[in-house]
Amino acid sequence: MKKLNVIWVMMMVCVINITSTFGQSDSKKNKIVADCNTAKAEFIKTDHLMSGIFEKAYGYVIFPNVGKGGVGVGGAAGNGAVYENNKLIGMAKLSQLSIGLQAGGQAYREIIFFESKKAMDRFKDSKFEFAAQVSAVAAKAGASGNAKYTDGVMVFTMQKGGLMYEASVGGQKFKFNKI
Repeated sequence: MKKLNVIWVMMMVCVINITSTFGQSDSKKNKIVADCNTAKAEFIKTDHLMSGIFEKAYGYVIFPNVGKGGVGVGGAAGNGAVYENNKLIGMAKLSQLSIGLQAGGQAYREIIFFESKKAMDRFKDSKFEFAAQVSAVAAKAGASGNAKYTDGVMVFTMQKGGLMYEASVGGQKFKFNKI
């Protein structure tokens, strides 16, 4: 019964997060940006080598609160902030739908780094999505030391809570809105 409650809570988080960031008040955007700053600090605290990745990346997007849940059919959603040359340039929305062997719910943070203008422009044109083969590096001490860009993109995740059997980022879609 407790697992069922966790699943329902996480599904509700997904539904709430699915509401678009776009057109929301400045206070909502400011809250997301503040959460992004906290998430960035947590990633760097967990792996100090990530500070160099933030400095060298052409751009990045931080999703500080992604909710994910499902039983057979699942979903994930989150809102984030987009940075180019370390300057805030817009807001983003992450959504994911998955079908397959999965059960549970979780909350996590996700950062996507872009190596080049070309990779960043694909994201800004909302033509960016992950295929099933894309994998994320779990943030932990030293993990970023061996991480490499794949097709101009590098992804890190950090679990915040919950338990879910299935942890891929495949099938994610993104929407960018310039501020």
